[in-house]
Amino acid sequence: MPNRLAHETSPYLLQHADNPVDWWPWSADAFEEARRRGVPVLLSVGYSSCHWCHVMAHESFEDPATAALLNEHFVAVKVDREERPDVDAVYMEAVQAATGQGGWPMTVFLTPDAEPFYFGTYFPPEPRHGMPSFGQILEGVRSAWTDRRGEVGEVAGRIVADLAGRSLTESLPADRRPPRPEELHSALMGLTREFDTANGGFGGAPKFPSSMVLEFLLRHHARTGSEGALEMVQATCAAMARGGIYDQLGGGFARYAVDATWTVPHFEKMLYDNALLCRTYAHLWRSTGSDVARRIAVETADFMVRELRTDQGGFASALDADSDDGSGTGRHVEGAYYVWTPEQLRAVLGEEDAEFAAAHFGVTEEGTFEEGASVLQLPDAQGPVDADRVASVKQRLLAAREERPRPGRDDKVVASWNGLAIAALAETGAYFDRPDLIQAATDAADLLVRVHMDWQARLHRTSRDGVPGANSGVLEDYADVAEGFLTLASVTGEGVWVEFAGFFLDTVLLQFTTEDGALYDTAADAEALIRRPQDPTDNATPSGWTAAAGALLSYAALTGSDLHRNAAERALGIVTALGGRAPRFIGWGLAVAEAALDGPREVAVVGPQGDPATAALHRAALLGTAPGAAVALGEPGVDEVPLLQDRPLVDGKPAAYVCRHFTCERPTTDPEELAERLGG
Repeated sequence: MPNRLAHETSPYLLQHADNPVDWWPWSADAFEEARRRGVPVLLSVGYSSCHWCHVMAHESFEDPATAALLNEHFVAVKVDREERPDVDAVYMEAVQAATGQGGWPMTVFLTPDAEPFYFGTYFPPEPRHGMPSFGQILEGVRSAWTDRRGEVGEVAGRIVADLAGRSLTESLPADRRPPRPEELHSALMGLTREFDTANGGFGGAPKFPSSMVLEFLLRHHARTGSEGALEMVQATCAAMARGGIYDQLGGGFARYAVDATWTVPHFEKMLYDNALLCRTYAHLWRSTGSDVARRIAVETADFMVRELRTDQGGFASALDADSDDGSGTGRHVEGAYYVWTPEQLRAVLGEEDAEFAAAHFGVTEEGTFEEGASVLQLPDAQGPVDADRVASVKQRLLAAREERPRPGRDDKVVASWNGLAIAALAETGAYFDRPDLIQAATDAADLLVRVHMDWQARLHRTSRDGVPGANSGVLEDYADVAEGFLTLASVTGEGVWVEFAGFFLDTVLLQFTTEDGALYDTAADAEALIRRPQDPTDNATPSGWTAAAGALLSYAALTGSDLHRNAAERALGIVTALGGRAPRFIGWGLAVAEAALDGPREVAVVGPQGDPATAALHRAALLGTAPGAAVALGEPGVDEVPLLQDRPLVDGKPAAYVCRHFTCERPTTDPEELAERLGG
């Protein structure tokens, strides 16, 4: 019989709707039930494409004996971390403080007042590798709750008090100022020390794409000419493009590599990673003209549209790491959809082409993954390649792969991640003359307005099948959607997207920003948790704090708003505090700081729509590498965006006006001159 999760819309929660565990969604009713029964709450947090979440579900939550123990002695609450990042953030902070590490599935035991007292992540069904079994954990917590209730309450109280006492206000500089040039140089030196010179990227295994850091390095190179900054981007992007983290057949990136060499990925594919990396490679092409960067940007954009676009025009959250292995047993295996053995190559390609493909993609008899299978990569970056033969092999292998059981897709639409995708697709479409990608970005923006936005310009975080979810948007939703809309406006010249971005940024100022310039991840009127989450550091996506700073800065450049400019500069105070100490974890803040230091440049392109001269100036503006340049496009006398006001044609010709630090240069009608001014 289905449990209460059967009425939810989250694909992750629905995956547990038929468990014998009597799951509750996160709700006041669940905690009231725990009070009524006098039992603790088991909080289990995960997401649909999480491999170990699936493992624990199969091992424990589908087990009748474990479920009986849970149902008798606990109220079990299941949370999709992607729907409720606020709940996830609060309890993950507690887990990390108590254990020194975190991850998913996250397993937390709470009092009926939602106060945590025992923590963990994955627990096996029997003792293993020094870990107790999940059953032992349940029995231990049940015993402590029954026999030492007062002690449990004291522990919970201390944890909540410790969390409540944490504040970032003291980290902000007294004058709440953005970083100075020497402080950004210090961040660059910190990244240089952590750079993996052998393999690209930062740190060791597991190795994650550092999109936000790479954007900072590109902007720093554009502002200062630092060759070292550019070389780190080029080496990292080249290594990822050759590695197994990139899908060599279908395009798009996996979540991370389990090794330091980018060889074996964790195979889940997330919208946010692909949106961020698509934009990174597009910007690398803009800086260098690299053919590889162009190819990866376009292939990644095509992957998003082909594999993640929903019927309503938005973009789904993720593809699972696991899929049916095709054995007929129903067994789900990580990476089964993507890996190849030499025998499988021969079956599709024949002996001669299989030998060629094995050499080209690094497929060996020993394998680079499990059970003799190999992850496709490009181990040999040297020497001439028969491009036609490679294309033929890829096409045939991709067609054969399409016949395999596909990974599951989490088709909920997350506002913030769609904002990132809108920005990436709009720019990639503009750079590479792909109007279909710009249209895909526009369709996603339309969906966010129609479905996710209410009449007060407040955002729902998620939707599914065109129906908004019940969860309110958090800071990153408002910030990333505003960023996406501002980028779309710069590409299309449609000022309405600037107006919508202004609505969302006004909500940021009213609901998320404090008087001292700090920002919270949840709105002032959001559901109260044991702590109001606040984190300025990047995770897999830009932090809401610094994403808001970037969108506020761009909006101020387009509109001349001192209110938004001042808010952006005050928000960047946290980058001044953390940039030199932890540059890897505040990369987007450093990128925004580069834009603030550069101006950012304000570029108004004025001319008749459809005029080739207008289009040439507009393209030169978009391809300029000046950090965070704000571009507005409009017809003469049409002032949808304040930056366009009082910008006439020059001698009857389309013209571009470039302003910086409250000073405007003379207008130009020459695209080459404009490109030179903007570093294009």
